[in-house]
Amino acid sequence: MFEFVRNNKRVMQGVLLVIIVPSFVLVGVDSYQDRGDAATSVATVAGQKVTQQEWEEAQRRQIDQARRMMGAQFDQKMFESPEAKQAILNNLVAERAVAAEIARSDITIGDAALQKNILAIEAFRKPDGSFDMEQYKAALAAQGMTPAMFDQRLRRDLAVQQVSSSIEASAFAPRSVTARLSDINDQEREVQELVFPVAAYLPQVQVTDAMVKAYYDKNAQQFTTPEQVKAEYVVFDADVVASQVQVSDAEVSEYYNKNLKNYTTPEQRSASHILINLARDAKPADVAAAKAKAEAALAEVRANPANFADIARAQSQDAGSAQAGGDLGVVEKGTFVKPVEDAIFALKEGETSALVQSEFGYHIIKVTEVKPAEQKPLESAKADIAADLKKQKMSKKYSELAEVFTNMVYEQSDSLKPVADKLGLKIETVDALTRTPSPQMAQAPFNHPKFLTAIFGADAVKNKRNTDAIEVAPSVLIAGRVAEFKPATKRPLAEVEAAIRQRVTLEEAARLARQAGEAKLAAARTSGDVSGFGEAKVVSRTKEPGINTTAAIAVLKADVSKLPAYVGVELPGQGYGVYRIGKVSQAAQPDAARRQQEAQQISTLVGQAEMFNYVEALKSKAKAKINVQPSQLGVTSDAQ
Repeated sequence: MFEFVRNNKRVMQGVLLVIIVPSFVLVGVDSYQDRGDAATSVATVAGQKVTQQEWEEAQRRQIDQARRMMGAQFDQKMFESPEAKQAILNNLVAERAVAAEIARSDITIGDAALQKNILAIEAFRKPDGSFDMEQYKAALAAQGMTPAMFDQRLRRDLAVQQVSSSIEASAFAPRSVTARLSDINDQEREVQELVFPVAAYLPQVQVTDAMVKAYYDKNAQQFTTPEQVKAEYVVFDADVVASQVQVSDAEVSEYYNKNLKNYTTPEQRSASHILINLARDAKPADVAAAKAKAEAALAEVRANPANFADIARAQSQDAGSAQAGGDLGVVEKGTFVKPVEDAIFALKEGETSALVQSEFGYHIIKVTEVKPAEQKPLESAKADIAADLKKQKMSKKYSELAEVFTNMVYEQSDSLKPVADKLGLKIETVDALTRTPSPQMAQAPFNHPKFLTAIFGADAVKNKRNTDAIEVAPSVLIAGRVAEFKPATKRPLAEVEAAIRQRVTLEEAARLARQAGEAKLAAARTSGDVSGFGEAKVVSRTKEPGINTTAAIAVLKADVSKLPAYVGVELPGQGYGVYRIGKVSQAAQPDAARRQQEAQQISTLVGQAEMFNYVEALKSKAKAKINVQPSQLGVTSDAQ
């Protein structure tokens, strides 16, 4: 019963960076800005536009995320449907509505909380547990972001998480409801079975030639061999380009010398602090009290320098670091407010500051570790530089050669040999292609729907011309030509007669079994006749059924307000079953742990439903509207 809880969760958060942090946002923070009338507006939220370009960027980002997460199992076609595109657009609209509410409510994330979240990202930790600044910057660079951009985006994501968690946490399911659902889940039904097997009626079936012919004519599609082609094809991809691109040692050395800062690890400082909070609009008396408390803490620190962490746990009012002994981790410039940052970078390792006042209150800062800047030697960076330079060269070379490939297969359309010779490609052959992609060859380039449409096009089949160059995956082009075409043909009756006769025999036997079963069902309901029924078996939702699964589902769905109750069920491939439900009871020893888990799952569902309704209300409040026509989305319903 509760399987739907696991399989139908509304997830209110997408993925910002797969290796970085969970996020609600599919597009960058800058995308919340109006890009002007030059871009086509596909939606408006709170007076701001969602442009066509932003929608397309969100689709690309979603595809890239899925590709990284799914690897070889990735199938881009799942993102090309109108429904998938509309879902992304709807999600963008929802995100904008939530963002507008966050801005109206002035929800902000402090520097300490931001840093704590960044430092907690496992992907940025070295084996010894310290923060890996190089990995951090490399991951951001791979996403085209600077640390400042990431900070801004993470602040927004954390604000959204605050909203989401507060809404979901406020929802609850009454105990009476969860108990009732668990009672239903634990319900047991005592049932007797009477099966009318297909095999018992086979001797009664007489299949005539006329019945075979009628089935053949009525189900012609079953006996039609689809049109097929034997095709030649060539594939142009990054591997072809890679073989033509080389990087010299001189180029590596030159790049290294010009970009030394990229291979220099700046000085790293770890620090801890004790914070005594002070409101920005604090009265003089409150200021004096806070300062006195901070001075007392400072005196205690100076008297017992080794006990800084214990003093921080006891007296610091920074919720983000107090329990960690005031630990702020590795401090990056630009992370904290200026007075705090200036103090951290002015102290020597092991030193403790005087009182430092910031907009948050009074700080006592201790620098716990200083790692000097380090220069990565050329030999250590050589492999990475060579790979990056090769990638850059390949990108340019790919564009050049892709144009050559595209032009040659079009201009010299009577053969693939010229382009194969020019670019060093191998002409491959595949037989028995149909218009429908084959699941057994999911990753094959010739199995892509766009290529199959082209290879079965009139120009390819009738005029024997090359197909155009078709992109079937990122940086993968394919072109083909028809070597042999076989039109669709209907197999002769004589060839399939035996199979049809067998199929009709089984169908007729199943009909007779159903007929007999329905007669028994009607008689049992009328007279209560129990003759023929087997011994009683217990069926429940929590145990493997002792009867056919299809029958068990029907038994558990049956109305048992009046007993005995009867159910008739067609058993695919077996026959027809009649089931007599004689008793309904509760499990003798309910599983307390499972019931608690079910209650949690139900509460989670209620919370997610509350969040969904909240977002819908925010969309209404923000006057969200999708401006594209349903025909442009490829659907017939409103995209709201």
